[in-house]
Amino acid sequence: MTRTCIVIGASHAAAQLTTSLRQEGWEGNILVIGDEPHLPYHRPPLSKAFLSGEKTAESLPIRPAAFYQKNDIQFRQGRVTAINRDQQTLTLVGGDGEKDGKSEQLSYDKLALCTGARVRKVELPGSDLNGIHYLRNMADAESITASVVDGRHAVIVGGGYIGLETAASLSQLGMRVTLLDRGPRLLGRVTASEVSEFYHRVHTEGGVRIHTNIAVSGFSGNGRVQKVICADGAEFPADLVVVGVGVLPNTELAEAAGLNVDNGIMVDEHCRTSDQNIVAAGDCANQFNSVYGCRIRLESVPNATEQARVAAASICAQNRTSEFLPWFWSDQYDLKLQIAGLSRGYDQLVIRGDRRTGRSFAAFYFREGRLIAADCVNRPQEFVLSKRIIAQNLAVQPDRFADESVPIRELLLADSPALASAGG
Repeated sequence: MTRTCIVIGASHAAAQLTTSLRQEGWEGNILVIGDEPHLPYHRPPLSKAFLSGEKTAESLPIRPAAFYQKNDIQFRQGRVTAINRDQQTLTLVGGDGEKDGKSEQLSYDKLALCTGARVRKVELPGSDLNGIHYLRNMADAESITASVVDGRHAVIVGGGYIGLETAASLSQLGMRVTLLDRGPRLLGRVTASEVSEFYHRVHTEGGVRIHTNIAVSGFSGNGRVQKVICADGAEFPADLVVVGVGVLPNTELAEAAGLNVDNGIMVDEHCRTSDQNIVAAGDCANQFNSVYGCRIRLESVPNATEQARVAAASICAQNRTSEFLPWFWSDQYDLKLQIAGLSRGYDQLVIRGDRRTGRSFAAFYFREGRLIAADCVNRPQEFVLSKRIIAQNLAVQPDRFADESVPIRELLLADSPALASAGG
């Protein structure tokens, strides 16, 4: 009897998991269920190259339709409303039964949850006005692009990476951009103040007006947003608003099915959930990270890809494990920020390069003399080296990192012994 693996969510993780399933020898059926009318596509360009017009919808698919056809990977658009673990079935609405509202039951032998995350929405007066957008999928990006008019006012709510990337793109498209953040500085939860100051300068030079320590209390307009209103009484004209205040993992299906959930779907080192027939991967999954010695839910494409490979191996009884070093990137203007590791808990920061007037530097985060993270702006060599040092727990001398007369290759100690403990 032919076995079936169903993947819920047509995400980055789904694209890799289905590919890896075939590579691992899965000969049964593979069905991917997504709620968008698209094959899995690259999402990071949405706030950058796609929004700026450098990339089109046709250039975004992770793999072409012919690849999935060749590997007999099926796709259906619809929404899964329930999982019955005892009967190994799920309830699907939409898709073929969308017009009459009927649901259908699908059976699975193995199930993969690649449900990702959704934007955190604000519930403020006027938040339902036209012209207020969020950015998570292609439809969101297309809607924002349709509202771009040279010389008009755009307000970005939130000073995280999505907010900054969108601000850069809209500013380069000729809009008059204002960015509002309720925290004391940009990127306040993920970077050191020195990095925040750099991006504040760069965006100000790019024409973005930045206001920190300011809370949005509502929006006003006649059917369409015209102003953003703040708690201190300040008002900002707005023809277009983009809200970027974080995301929430899509765990409702898993929780309703009785799986272990805590800031994501809890998975083991093999990406298996508390049900041995169900795996999870990507932004929705919470997994122990051996590099930092704690559980982490990561929102990153590299992590989704790595977990998907491990999950596919688990489905095929290969029992591989993930020892993934978190890494991320962000493109803004002519700047490529590459981030290795997680900086929380650092006790020493070392800067290499000119962050005050230049556009290339690296910030190295140390804890008890051990490198735990690095933010590298237009510094690919430092990024590659940092990944190696953190992943292998190599011994270094922090002070040497600030001296640009010391070549990159000489930043490692001569013998580069691993430190005694790899705990986080």
